[in-house]
Order: sequence, then structure tokens, then C-alpha cells
Amino acid sequence: MAIEAVLFDFSGTLFRLEHDETWVKHLTDAGGDPLDLEAQTELMRRMTAPVGQVVDLDAEHQHAWEHRDLDPALHTKVYLEVLRQSGVPTVEQAKALYDRLVDPLEWTPYPDTEAVLKGAAGQGIRVGVLSNIAFDIRPAFASRGLDAYVDEFVLSYEVGAIKPDPAIFRAALDRLGAEGPGTLMVGDSEEADGGARALGCAFALVPPTPTGDRTDGLLTALRRHGALKAP
Repeated sequence: MAIEAVLFDFSGTLFRLEHDETWVKHLTDAGGDPLDLEAQTELMRRMTAPVGQVVDLDAEHQHAWEHRDLDPALHTKVYLEVLRQSGVPTVEQAKALYDRLVDPLEWTPYPDTEAVLKGAAGQGIRVGVLSNIAFDIRPAFASRGLDAYVDEFVLSYEVGAIKPDPAIFRAALDRLGAEGPGTLMVGDSEEADGGARALGCAFALVPPTPTGDRTDGLLTALRRHGALKAP
């Protein structure tokens, strides 16, 4: 069946949270020494992992982790705890890092994000962004003019459901006026994004690698499913 609608995940799919030296310039370990590169990399992984618990949590924080993408307050609470357990020694440092995590303007688009959104929209394909997230990502698109190519944003904290719950996929399809057959879901998590298959959607997996290492993964995914014409 021809693809008439495409749903894109956000983190690790269309955009990625990448840091530079300003993120960790004043960050230290418990002994007051600057964090080494390995520790910095692990912190970023823990802050952006799409699924899978990254630290052991008590009951209170476990509840917050399981519901973090439904409630911004719970999201803040559990990520400050994750950062604390990951070696960020002060609340001030953890809050500074967290503020950057939830700032949509800090996120970097993949090299082919604009081309794939523009290309799909230009071919009359309905485009949705479907994300498990607890903050508004629309400014990341609007600041680059990419919102012009997105028909609907379906965010877990706004609709009250998280992937792979079929309810969030159904909400996205309904908003786009689409059906599962004829819709392609593109994401970096087999577990979360692959849940779209339950509604009959096709699914394309892309790796959440650094933006400089994945230059055409989105375009390739859509072309493989016949959603975009090859150049």
C-alpha cells in the first residue's frame, strides 16, 4: 500500500541532544575534579535514552520514571535524581544540565531532517511528529522554519499516553486523518516506536547516532518504503 502519512519520533530520529564544552565547563565530580570525556558521554546517554531505566530508583522515583513523559513535574524530579546518581554532585549543576535538556533550542536536527520533512510534505504526504516527551518541542521546529512541513505534533504529556501504547498512535492517526495501513512510523526505538505496527503501520528503525555520523538515514528510510522518490 502506498504511504500516505509519516510519523516521526523526535529524539534520536529528527533531532538529537548534543553537547559542547559549554555544557560541562563548570561540571565536576564529587571530588571537585572536572568530569572526563567518558563521564560526559555517559551523562548524555542517560539523559536521552528513549527506553530502559538507567539507574536504580526508590519507589517514589520509580513512579516518576514510569510516568515522566506524562507529567513535566515528574520528569524534572526523576531526571534530577538520575543526574545525582550519575555523579553530578550539586543540585545547581544538575538543574543547569536539566534546563538544557528541556530547552528545545538546544537540540540539533539531523543533516537530512529538513530535506525529509520538506520532501514528504511536498509530495502530499501528511506529516506528524510523535514523541514521548514532557516539554514542548515545537520551538525546535519553528526556529528553523521546519514547522511549515509538519501537520501535527502529538506529544505524550499533552495526550496522556506514551509509546508503545496504541492510544498515542491512534491519536496521531486520527489527527492526520490517516489509517495504520498507508502510514509509516520512523523512530530510533524498536520497543517504543515499533509499537505502531499494532495499528498496521509500517515501521522504519534509524540509529540514534551523533548527527555528524548519520547524514541520510531519514531519507534512506522513507525511500526504502516508497514514501519518497530517489533523487
